[in-house]
Amino acid sequence: MLIVLIIQTGCALPLSDESRKAADRLIAFSREEVPYTSEKVEYIGIISAMQNEIDLLLSQMDLEKVDKIGGVDYHVGSLKGQPVVIAKSGIGKVLASSGMTTMLNRYPISRVIFTGIAGGVGENTKVLDEVIATRLVQHDYGQITNNGFEWYEGYTGKEGYYYCDPDLASCAYEAAVSVLGKEHVFQGTIATGDQFIASEEAVKKLSHDFDAIACEMEGAAIAVVCEQYDIPFVVIRAMSDKADGKAHETYENMGDIAADNSSRIVLRMIETISPQSK
Repeated sequence: MLIVLIIQTGCALPLSDESRKAADRLIAFSREEVPYTSEKVEYIGIISAMQNEIDLLLSQMDLEKVDKIGGVDYHVGSLKGQPVVIAKSGIGKVLASSGMTTMLNRYPISRVIFTGIAGGVGENTKVLDEVIATRLVQHDYGQITNNGFEWYEGYTGKEGYYYCDPDLASCAYEAAVSVLGKEHVFQGTIATGDQFIASEEAVKKLSHDFDAIACEMEGAAIAVVCEQYDIPFVVIRAMSDKADGKAHETYENMGDIAADNSSRIVLRMIETISPQSK
């Protein structure tokens, strides 16, 4: 910006050595190629919050390279013959949206699958059941007044909700049924917030206020970014706990199993969808 200003005003002010070095660095940076994949192939983007949620997928992946961007490893290669990019963004809405944005800016992604574990909110869901999101909501988005917290739909989604691509959601449901059986698969609203829910009272509120059947910390953030980029997406979650007073204990015992279940469903999905058409 400094360089442009000098040229436009015709100033001939002498630059100090440090300023000249800084200007040279700026020019060099502006000439660098944006690290974007030039291949025509389109990738399926697979993203999760934690390492155990992608370990099984990585173990079956034909890896071509790993790009480290902003501290996140983006694994590029193929899975079941399909071109994929797999990444662990980190926990919470901020890291999820950051990791998702970077993936969409860096690679030609045709669709997004978010996989991982969550807490069961619905009365009928049990630990190790699977929830395929039809829509997501940020349950912690709102304002705090003298009367307490008030949820606010604001400018988020359609009346506060983000809707998964129906074709991907249908594909995920069918894959989950084939892996776990119909009695263990549910579809509905997943509530996202930057909180690990371990409270029966909070669970009842999420169910009452949003008709949620699962709660987690990243899904709606992924949805926001995908909607902004007009990329089809789906969020699938295996129940690692019931988000109640025993949630931490149940999560420790069942988290890895639940994560693998969700990955197995992704593997089945990959066999049936094509990344070549948006």
